[in-house]
Amino acid sequence: MSDLPDLEKGIARDTIADGTAVAGSYRGSRVLLVRRGDSITALSGDCTHLGAPLETGIITADEVRCPWHHARFSADSGAVTGGPAAAPLGCFTVAEADGMVRVTGRAGKTTGHPAQQPIDRVVVIGTGAAGYALALHLAQAGQGGRVTMVTHEDAAPYDRTYLSKQYLSGAKGRDDCFLPEPGGDGLPNVAIRTGTRIVAIDRDARTVHTEGGDEIDYDVLVLATGATPMLPEFAGKDGEKVFVLRSIADADRLTKAAQEAERAVVLGGSFIGLEVAASLRQRGLSVDVIDKGAIPLEPVLGEDVGRFVRKLHEEEGVTFHPERQVAAYDGTSVTLDDGTMIEADLLVVGAGVSPAVDVAREAGLALDADDDGVRVDGHFVTSDPAIRAIGDVANYPDPRLGRNIRVEHWVLAQRHGEHLAQLLLGYSDAPFTETPFFWSGHFGTQLRYIGHAQTPDPVRREGAVDDGEFALFFGQGGDGDQAEAMV
Repeated sequence: MSDLPDLEKGIARDTIADGTAVAGSYRGSRVLLVRRGDSITALSGDCTHLGAPLETGIITADEVRCPWHHARFSADSGAVTGGPAAAPLGCFTVAEADGMVRVTGRAGKTTGHPAQQPIDRVVVIGTGAAGYALALHLAQAGQGGRVTMVTHEDAAPYDRTYLSKQYLSGAKGRDDCFLPEPGGDGLPNVAIRTGTRIVAIDRDARTVHTEGGDEIDYDVLVLATGATPMLPEFAGKDGEKVFVLRSIADADRLTKAAQEAERAVVLGGSFIGLEVAASLRQRGLSVDVIDKGAIPLEPVLGEDVGRFVRKLHEEEGVTFHPERQVAAYDGTSVTLDDGTMIEADLLVVGAGVSPAVDVAREAGLALDADDDGVRVDGHFVTSDPAIRAIGDVANYPDPRLGRNIRVEHWVLAQRHGEHLAQLLLGYSDAPFTETPFFWSGHFGTQLRYIGHAQTPDPVRREGAVDDGEFALFFGQGGDGDQAEAMV
């Protein structure tokens, strides 16, 4: 940080333009000075998610937004206002005199705003992105003692995006995957029941029943059950060397197996499949990708981007087998549907997921006509007014498209949880209107997708796909509605 100005000595106020931020250092810490009108605040300068330099992000009227993954922080207090970050920014005290701005010390920890209204007993089924974000923001408002989270997993809440990238590749350790406990620092903690599977909902009694025979009462029940991996039919699919990657337990098994393996086959040219392929290559394994499509990711990103991503992988040694499927796996080799045999110490299946709606169906809640999630309104209310659904399982109305959609994006699921917290706390009564977005990393190249388009037909291009710096805009017409997605 030797190239940053020493904020203990101070910098001239007029070097910080209104609506901008300047990075500096204070006793070895990176600090961000944020100016909005006459107000100047000092916050930690690195995003608490993955350490992005926040001075290159966006400063709004009340937020600092991360340039990498769009985490949002209060420009006044440093509190998290939007994921994927979970921990707040540190705060520093500022003094101004003779046209100079100086950082004078560290301020105490900050929390979210207190609730506008006390909440009822909230039970959240699921500790993924949506459920965790809801619990975190309720806890920050001092309401954590009224919240119970329930998960069938044995692990505490963790960041699923780490599993196929940082953890599997070896860039981060297992402990780095876990998220801060909702509550603490003088605030009531959220109760988290791990290893607890919910098998039934009694809507009349407003209780949920666990597999172990317990009952948990609720005033508001939130389904954040997410999705489950799909496993295509092939001989040997239940073998001990066949893996999926959805939970941290899955990641533990796969990471251990990868440490002892030399050759891997990945079934599925999806985002998760290709991220797994990249991570296994970074571990030094040889990797073959089997994909039923001709070009990976083409259904979502189009032919040009699909070819670009495939080239990225091929340049790193990944071998593709397009328009093929796995017929069998015997633990030592994969047989394709054309008879090709590929030696493989392990097989990872990344063939998509389906929304986890079993408990909702048994409870008689309204589902999408195609079983594509639990139907909710713009406030995430299901057909039972005491039950909400958020995240991957929620089939919710998109105001731009004028129809319901279900989207499997980590940060969008967080936005669902954050918005529902605002509703329950009385901060807002507005429907959910956030635009979906996600990112995906491939050997140092990051793809960012904003919006939701049914077909990847570019209506406008900026830059050249082959050069690796480009933006494509996809359009969707019909009854005057439009949506755009940008890569």
